[in-house]
This record gives sequence, C-alpha cells and structure tokens, in this order.
Amino acid sequence: MKQYHGESADAVVRERYALSMERISGIREEEAVAASFLDYFRKMAEFVELVGKVFQDLEAGVEYSLEEWEKRNQELYQDILPENYEKSYGNPAYAVERLGEPYGQQLSFLYTQLRGEIPMAYEGRLEEMTAVQETLIEIYNLFVMAKADGEALPQNQVEDGARTEYLPGEDQVREALYWYVSDYCDKTVERRIRECLDPSLTFAKDIIMKSDLSDLRYLYRFGEYISDGEKKIAAFLNSLPEETIGLMADTYTEGFRKGFEVMRRDLSRKHTVIIRYELGFERMIRKAVENFRSMGLEPIFYRTAVHSINTSSGRKVGYHSAGPNRQYDYDHRFDQALYLDKALADRKIGVLKKAYETYRKEAGDCAGPAVVETFGQEEFQPVNKKECFSLSEKQEKLQRSMTSENARISQQYMPGDETSFTIIAFPVPDIGEAFEEIFKETIRINTLDYEAYKSMQQTLIDVLDQAESVVITGGEGNETSLTVRLHHLENREKETNFENCVADVNIPVGEVFTSPVLKGTSGLLHVNRVYIGDFQFQHLKMKFEDGMVTEYSCENFPDPEEGRRLVKQVIMKNHDTLPMGEFAIGTNTSAYRMAETYGITEKLPILIAEKMGPHFAVGDTCYSWAEDSPVYNPNGKEMVARDNEISVLRREDLSQAYFNCHTDITIPYKELGDITAVFPDGTRQDIIKNGKFAVPGAEALNEPLK
Repeated sequence: MKQYHGESADAVVRERYALSMERISGIREEEAVAASFLDYFRKMAEFVELVGKVFQDLEAGVEYSLEEWEKRNQELYQDILPENYEKSYGNPAYAVERLGEPYGQQLSFLYTQLRGEIPMAYEGRLEEMTAVQETLIEIYNLFVMAKADGEALPQNQVEDGARTEYLPGEDQVREALYWYVSDYCDKTVERRIRECLDPSLTFAKDIIMKSDLSDLRYLYRFGEYISDGEKKIAAFLNSLPEETIGLMADTYTEGFRKGFEVMRRDLSRKHTVIIRYELGFERMIRKAVENFRSMGLEPIFYRTAVHSINTSSGRKVGYHSAGPNRQYDYDHRFDQALYLDKALADRKIGVLKKAYETYRKEAGDCAGPAVVETFGQEEFQPVNKKECFSLSEKQEKLQRSMTSENARISQQYMPGDETSFTIIAFPVPDIGEAFEEIFKETIRINTLDYEAYKSMQQTLIDVLDQAESVVITGGEGNETSLTVRLHHLENREKETNFENCVADVNIPVGEVFTSPVLKGTSGLLHVNRVYIGDFQFQHLKMKFEDGMVTEYSCENFPDPEEGRRLVKQVIMKNHDTLPMGEFAIGTNTSAYRMAETYGITEKLPILIAEKMGPHFAVGDTCYSWAEDSPVYNPNGKEMVARDNEISVLRREDLSQAYFNCHTDITIPYKELGDITAVFPDGTRQDIIKNGKFAVPGAEALNEPLK
C-alpha cells in the first residue's frame, strides 16, 4: 500500500476522497447491478453520504444545538438499533435472506467496516475513510461487470423468479475484502499501537479536559452512539458535590499508585498511563487526569477498536459508549473468519513488531492501564445465528497463536514486572429506580477500611498457610465439590501461599488468593447464575481433573451444544482446555449485602462479584509474565505461589506456558456451603462454615451477612 505524508499526502488523500464520494453518490441513481442487490448498494451509498456530510460539518466547525446533535446521532446509528435491526444489512441473517449466501455474510461485513467511518469522520481520519469507500466501489464494480458481461458468465447465472441475474464469483468478493484488510494492515495495525501508547493523540483528552461538562453536547463529540444512559450518568455526576467526585477519582488513581507500591515497582520511571472507561464519567475522569498528572503521568485515551483486524471477539477495550445494539456486536464477533489465514496472521505480527519498535520509547514510558468498568446493564440473551461467521478449527488455532505472539511482543517492550494496573466499577442508570442509592453505596464499598480488611484477611491466610489443600462445597442447590491443592511452604516464617489483596489494583478491597498446584486439584465447579462479560451464564458447570478443565456446560439455550459453544467462546477463549490459574476467597461481605439488599447480585461485574465468595479463574495465573518478580504481603512474607505446572514451562518453551486469558468465576455466599482447610496430618479447620466465616479474628466479616 502506498503511504503518503505531509501536505502533499493530505492533498492526494483529499483528491481520492472526493473522487470516491463522487462515484458513490452516483450509485443511488444507477441500476447497473443485479436487481436483488440494488437496495443494498443504494443504502450503503446513502450511509456514506450521511457520514460525509457529518465530516464536512465537523471540519467546517458547524455548531449544533443539543437537539441537532441528538438527531444526527440517531441518523447515524438508527439502522442497527434493536427496533430496526431485523431489517438491517448489519444483521447477517437479514443480509443472507435478501442477498443469499455467501454474498449476504460478505456484504454484511463490508457494512460493518463502512460503519467504522463514523468515528473516523469525527477524528478526521480521512485516509481510512477513503480506503473503505474505495473498497465499496471496487465491490460494486464487480457486480456491475458481472451484469454487463452476464451472457459470458453462465456459471454465475442465478434464477430469481422470472428474472435472470448475473453475479460476480463468490471468491471475487471475498478476495476484494481480504485484500482490503491485508493491504491496509500496515496502516490500521500500526495506528492501533500508536494510539495505545502516544499521549500526543489528544482527540478524546481534549473533549474531556476542555469541554463545558455541564453542557451535555460534549458527549456527542466523541462520535459514539449516545443513549439516555450516557446522558443520565453524566447529568448525575454533574449533580454530585466536588468532594464526592474527588473521592471517586482519588480512590481510582490512588489504587493505581498503590499497585506499584505493593509490587515494589518504580513508578517514577514511567511517564504515561492509559485510561479506559465508558462515556458519561467525564467529570470523574477529568479529576483523575489531574491526579495522574500530579504523579508525573500523562494520560492516554484510545477508542475501542474500529477495524475488524484489531478487534477481539467483540470485547471493547478502550473508551466507548454502551453501544447501540449488543446483538449486532455479538453477530460480528467472529468476522475475522472471512479473511484470517496464515499469510495475514504473519503479516499482522510483522506489523506489530515494527510498530512496537517504532514506539519503543512510548512503550517503555507506559505505566499500564487504569480502567473504569460499569455494571447494571439490562440482561442480554444472545441469539445464535447460523448466518454469522464462525472460525474454523484451523482459524481458532491461528487466532490463539496470534494472541500469544502479540502478548510476547508486548511483554518485550512493556515488561509485566515494570507495569501495573487498577480497575474500579460503578453502576449505570439501567440498574433500576434505586440507581442513585446503589451508586452512593458503591462509593462506600470502594472506600472500605483498608487496615481492617488487611488484618482480618491475614487471620484467614495464617490458617490457610498450614494446609496442603482446601475443599470447597456448595450449599443447597449448588453442586460444587472441589479440592484445591496448595504449594508446599519451605519456611512459613518468611513465605506465604496467599496474597493479602486490599484496595489497590482491584478495587474494592476484599480477597485472598493463590495459584493452585494443578496435580490434585479436581472436582466440579457449579454456579447457578453468574455474569461474565456481557453474558449471564445459567447453571454454569466446569469439571477439573489435575487442575485442567475437562468438561463444561451451561443452560442458556435449549440445545446443550449451543451452551457449550458459548462457554468455549466467552470463558475458554476457544481453547479446548485451560488450567485453574487462581483460587481465591472473597471477603467483601458488605458488597454482598448491598447486592442482596437491592437485588442486583447477578448484575455485578466480576470485579466486585469475585470479592463476594470463593472464585476460581481459568487460564493464566495472576502473575503471568511476571512470575519471577518477588511479591510480598503487608507483613513482609513473600507470596511464593506464583507459578503452576503450566507457567513454569516458560523456561523451556514460552509458547506452552501461557494461554493469554484469565476469567474469574465466583460462587456467591448464598450458594456456598463450606470452605475447609485440610492439614498434612488429615485434620481440618473450617474457613467458612455454612456460608459464614469461621476463623477467629474474622468474625466482623459476618456482620453484613446477618
């Protein structure tokens, strides 16, 4: 792909853009393609023209009223809103119904890439807009030529009722899309790395720091879909006193600082921090920016990925809104199946290496991510559609390999033992009428007494450090029966098996955790309901043998196989098996009481839910890529259970040591029976009995459970 730079580049790109817009405008008046495809191409042309008008207005500095911003936002996103989605070409099922296979899937994918022009227009990324528009024209021309030369292409003749239609070869369309992704990979992947590391890209930061946040028009300047939810949360934060906003931001930024302190890493060597959050929290984020700057850290903001090649199975990483339609995101989570092959995978990895080398200094300056999550969204039950793309077994293997290599490259330039992170969560208005009460209670939960929890958690650790295994059983209606094997401690005076986790990288306070020994860790994990990502899993079951997952299921769908596929995609990350990377006991009974009081237990994010009972992570340990860096508890003892039988393979073959995922699953107190420490001589001591803490010194943890 030819690259352009400077003023001459801008002139060339603008000429290309103008020519593409002129050609696309003509599509709406033509009848040059097969009749059944006319509607698709005309709607694509109308959409591109709409985005072009937005780009023109933004570049000219046109000022909109709040009502005009709302209208424009609706126009841009209305086609994929739930009420319109059944008849949208963004819906693969509808696209296939209208256009047939495989054209429906292919052209639905093209539409998603065209929709990526919305944020590009707001950021002024004209070359990327031009590239996808030229791809639309290229594919349109394939259909034009097929119709014009139809008599010479009888193999592509399609009978449509009384009509005879002529279509391009299926591979022609796929190849055009493939080469669009591949040819522009150098630009799109390099851009993604830069925006994750370069603080000089200030699009979002300027909106946050320079806007009048009391004027909600600022929300629309991001170019994301803005629902009532974003407006309500922004208005609510505007109603809070400055000291409350300060408390929220201070808890968040201080947690990040403490992460470096606890892990004995030098924050003074770092100069940037990545802020990831959901739109609506700008007032808190502005204060957080000020806090980070006082630490010597310049914040970086990047949008969730726009280009398909940079996305990760529907996960949103970066700043974003709640989005117009979760089913739309779900339908396109495996669009990479259209183009992913070995050649493209190798090319992407090559670009990643080059990009990280280009931004080597910026990578070394980065302290890590500070994340604000939200919870309380309406329950989402995905619909599986046969028309959606799915990865082949070969592509799943390729994707895992790419993820692993990406992590390895990232670690080379941003070593895990030199960075940290923090995560905090707040509710959104969708949680219900008690939103404001729940929000204030969440602030309280996020600021519980650090010292009190540190002391109570240490009493639990003192018992657990005498054990060789822990047995976890479910209460009434929960079938959990698990034995977790613990590492042998050579010197209990100086070593510990469990980290005493208070409010630093994971806010709120409240857990002790370890990396289990895999051999001897076996049994069944069962949770009746648990949220993981965007999905509420019903009757999730996972069986372990010697620490490895051997079976899994959920009851989200009538067909058990569909449930298995959902578990494999969301929890197993398409691996056939994963190790138990973590066993933890959550101690935040205050969070549990809040959840039960307001009936929101199933709506809490794993960040809070993991503190409300025992939890188990499948995938890598909590110390992945930094196992050789010492970690100490507040009492000075070294946490030695940082490895397991899989992670130690890094010393022989790095590719065998990591799965590059870590997914927590919590059993809430109300489903829990007992957690019992088993000592080497066979004697036992209960840590939790019938869902209540049973260790002297931790009795106060039971108060919220009464």
